Amino acid sequence: MFFNTPSDILELAKKTNFAIIALESGAAKRVFEKKFKTAALFLEPDVKTNKISVEMVRDFTSIASTTDQTDRFFVVLNAESLNPAAENAFLKNLEEPKLHHHFVLVTKTPSALLPTVLSRAQVFYQKETNSLSKPVEASDKIKTLAKQLIIADTKQLIELSNTISKKKDNPRAFALEIVGTAIEIMYKSFFATNQEKFLKKLPNLLKLYDNLQKNGHVKLHIVADMI
Repeated sequence: MFFNTPSDILELAKKTNFAIIALESGAAKRVFEKKFKTAALFLEPDVKTNKISVEMVRDFTSIASTTDQTDRFFVVLNAESLNPAAENAFLKNLEEPKLHHHFVLVTKTPSALLPTVLSRAQVFYQKETNSLSKPVEASDKIKTLAKQLIIADTKQLIELSNTISKKKDNPRAFALEIVGTAIEIMYKSFFATNQEKFLKKLPNLLKLYDNLQKNGHVKLHIVADMI
C-alpha cells in the first residue's frame, strides 16, 4: 500500500496494530512528535553499536502491557537495525494486540526485515520514493536461482535443492539469500502489477525462510515447503 506525504502515516498507523513504514526515520519521528507528542514512544538504535538488541525491545514493549484508553504508538526508528532475536521478541507483542496500541516499524528498507515480520504487518511505501520500483539488489546468480525457486515444479525443486545444498561455503546462508531474494521479487512484482498471482507462492517462501533460520534441513525444506 502507498501514501502520498509523510503526514499520511499518522492515519495509517491509527488504522492498524502493526505497520511498517518505508520512510526516512527522521521524517517519521518529526511527524509523530508534532501530532501525537507524549502518545508516541520511540526506540532507536544504540549510539555505540548502531543496533537494536532484544533487551532494548523487551524494555520498550514492556510499557505496552499497561491499560490504555487512548491511542498509543510504539515507533521503532531505523528498524533495519533490529537483530533477528529483537525482531522475534517484537512479534510476541502482536499475538494479543491491545485495542489502543499501535506498533510502527520505520525503515527505508523493509526487505531487510525478517519475512515473518513482513507477513504480519501492513507495509506502506511513499509513492514519490517507492523503493519497490528499484531493482532487486542481488548478484545475477542469486536472482537466477531465486526465479527458478519461484517457478520450479517438484522435479526441478529436487534438482535445485541439490545444487544449493552442495555449496561448500555455508549452504544455509546461501539458501537464505536465495529465498530472501525470491520473496523480494514476489513483493515487487505484485506491487508493480497488482496481480495476485505473484503472491501465490509467498506463504511457501516465508515458511521456507523461517524453517531455514531455525536450522531446518536445507535440502529437505526447499522441497517440502515449496510443494
